[in-house]
Amino acid sequence: MEMRNETKNMKKKYECEVSSSLEYATIAHNEVDQVRKYTHEAYISHPIAVAGIVRTVSHTPEMVAAAHLHDVVEDTNRTMEDIRETFSKTVSDYVEHLTNPSKEYPELSRKVRKEMDRLSLADAPDDVHTIKVADLIHNAGSIIEYDRHFAKVFMVEMEALLDTLVGADEVLMKRAREIIEKYHSID
Repeated sequence: MEMRNETKNMKKKYECEVSSSLEYATIAHNEVDQVRKYTHEAYISHPIAVAGIVRTVSHTPEMVAAAHLHDVVEDTNRTMEDIRETFSKTVSDYVEHLTNPSKEYPELSRKVRKEMDRLSLADAPDDVHTIKVADLIHNAGSIIEYDRHFAKVFMVEMEALLDTLVGADEVLMKRAREIIEKYHSID
């Protein structure tokens, strides 16, 4: 009986953390009228897809919540302080790791900014590596489909990031590397 209650409580925690992060991210992205660059669909479709990819491998509620929130600080009016006031320490820490530090330096070249972002992820927890690989997988799909020219740049950046995200889930890492291999074979 005690085991059943513990399982029930864990399921409740999972559902609460996940649903509140999804609601928060949806509101934050909608407040700034953010849409996906190529498809013009509501931006929240991307964090939902990233969370869905995370769910295909071993994961925690905190990982799914952070996947929902991974672009909130970069792309909306919400701050890390807002995230910390609303979510657990683990979720907040994950979101902070996933927020590109180069956001503060728009005057730097893309190459310098991407290197800064890559290096900042090197020491992030393995769970963060897994979320970032899921993000790359989802972004790669739309970039390859809609912007073949930019895909050349993105694939080089993605490959460099994958070399840094050594703690990511092996299944997602394999999937990401297969996307790169397939891209290079048809390009």
